Amino acid sequence: MKQQKTIKTEARLSGKGLFSGCDVRILFKPAPPDTGVVFMRTDADPAVSVKVRPENIVHRDRRTALGVGDVYIETSEHCLAAIAALDIDNITIELDAEELPGLDGSSHEFFVTLKKCGIDIQAAEQHPIVISESICITQDDKSIYALPSNEGGLNITYDLDYTQHTGIGRQIYSCQLNEDNYTENLARARTFVLEAEALQMQAAGIGSHLGPKDILVINSDGPIKNSFRYPDECVRHKVVDLIGDLRLAGHPIQGRIVAYKSGHALNQKLVTRIVESFRKAEQEKSLAGKPILDIKRIQRILPHRYPFLLVDKVVEIEKDRRIKGIKNVTFNEQFFQGHFPGTPVMPGVLIVEALAQVSGLLFAQKLEHTGKLAVLLTMDAVKIRKAVTPGDQLILIAEADKVRSRAAKCNCTAMVGDDVVAEAQLKFMLVDDEI
Repeated sequence: MKQQKTIKTEARLSGKGLFSGCDVRILFKPAPPDTGVVFMRTDADPAVSVKVRPENIVHRDRRTALGVGDVYIETSEHCLAAIAALDIDNITIELDAEELPGLDGSSHEFFVTLKKCGIDIQAAEQHPIVISESICITQDDKSIYALPSNEGGLNITYDLDYTQHTGIGRQIYSCQLNEDNYTENLARARTFVLEAEALQMQAAGIGSHLGPKDILVINSDGPIKNSFRYPDECVRHKVVDLIGDLRLAGHPIQGRIVAYKSGHALNQKLVTRIVESFRKAEQEKSLAGKPILDIKRIQRILPHRYPFLLVDKVVEIEKDRRIKGIKNVTFNEQFFQGHFPGTPVMPGVLIVEALAQVSGLLFAQKLEHTGKLAVLLTMDAVKIRKAVTPGDQLILIAEADKVRSRAAKCNCTAMVGDDVVAEAQLKFMLVDDEI
């Protein structure tokens, strides 16, 4: 397994947004393991963090955007492509406006700036998303495929078909993503736009600060008042955009991507499908595997006994940060006799109790909490979303938020298959187990 990486030192960049023309300053900062890529809008009061992950994608024309609530990060693809090329896992990017700087329309300055920071190898292992099944997304004459690959890393083939436009034509480019290849062949490839599209955008007040020398504007004869950096610069930039969009997965993707005339919207749909497929496969693998804690070991940790022990096994533990347990719900459960006769439904309070018990197993992973009993103090943001019935396999997930010597807090989720059935924020008092 590869180790996670962050940058060694901070770095700054500034410029104008490609679409908005607004001035923006950004600060790249190292981040601890398992942070991921996080944008932070420092102009908001208070500052708002927007993590790079599929759940935060918002649709925008001709660019990649993320959002939390009414706070957005616009035109992030060139920065994310540089982060992907340098294989950076953890980084915080502070900015004081909505849109990242457009710079020269390429990813080059982001890449060079981050590379100068140096790369710090961290102790935690990297968690790549490996494509294990074929996925196809199509829309009109556009298509994009994700395919398993034995070559390792990320391999991309892009077919850019502008056959009807003589200034571009048809261009095909294939590559494997690595730092050297990105430096030589991709980082300097710039955003391009057809002359008719540029006129329409400026008439709508978009990119009005830009001229043909600032961005590749292409007519039937080629670039206007500009020149190509590569003979096939247009397809190379499409590959850069695709690399940036794939980094929206929140982790590096390993596999093969084949695209035909695909843009940001199709790229982002594929990312969402890849992550969903990977999560489902990992869940099935963990549920089918040998338990990390079986019922005998659980009974050595928890004082609960029949009929109130509501965790059958634990299938996943990430140190003292996260745990996943299983409760097999059968018709033989005592509570189904009265809740409700003829329509058996597991009481919501017992789902929350099961989450509390799996949280107690998580706290016990830390040596200083061995022999401690987690006594539930408060329940916040409790939501029972769907009914749990006999035959369901209840997946219990607890993630530690704050853990101290005598108190702890967990963010908990209960699932059946892919459906969230309950959520809760639970707080505990950790006391000596005298039972």
